Amino acid sequence: MDMLFFDNIDKLGRIVITAAMVYILVVVTTKVSGKRSTSQLNNFDWIVTVMIGSLGASTILLEDIPFIEGGASIVVLYLLQFLVTKYAAISPQFNSVILSEPRIVFYQGEYLPDAMHAERLTHQELECAMRSEGISRLSEIEAIIFESDAKLTIITKNDNAQANVVSETLLPLMR
Repeated sequence: MDMLFFDNIDKLGRIVITAAMVYILVVVTTKVSGKRSTSQLNNFDWIVTVMIGSLGASTILLEDIPFIEGGASIVVLYLLQFLVTKYAAISPQFNSVILSEPRIVFYQGEYLPDAMHAERLTHQELECAMRSEGISRLSEIEAIIFESDAKLTIITKNDNAQANVVSETLLPLMR
């Protein structure tokens, strides 16, 4: 109970200084690695982001992890993320291995139960996405697509350009 609020000034000083250094390191590496590091995250990006957060916290709070070791591990994760996403951008085969494909889960007035089951989506989640887009009736919707970044994209029947894209290019995603 003695250390509930305070242990010693040296430990506190180390935490404050390390926190500032980890913060600067993460800000700089995020800036250097580009927009992808802070964009809407797909599963792959999300996992790397959680790992970086965990490494940062461990580096700040655990005395047996020096800043150089924790910082090096954070930089390596950013570098690996950069290299993997760079390679995925030029290799469709590699991209399809690490990223999920979008999938149509509602089409022309019908829920697609097999697609919804495969993506573990409920009717309530689709209806929530509709409401957030200001849509109150299923009849207004041409399609709902579950994107690779786990967002739901709603294409209304009034949007002919997007509806054409769905019918021409995304219907194979109904598998």
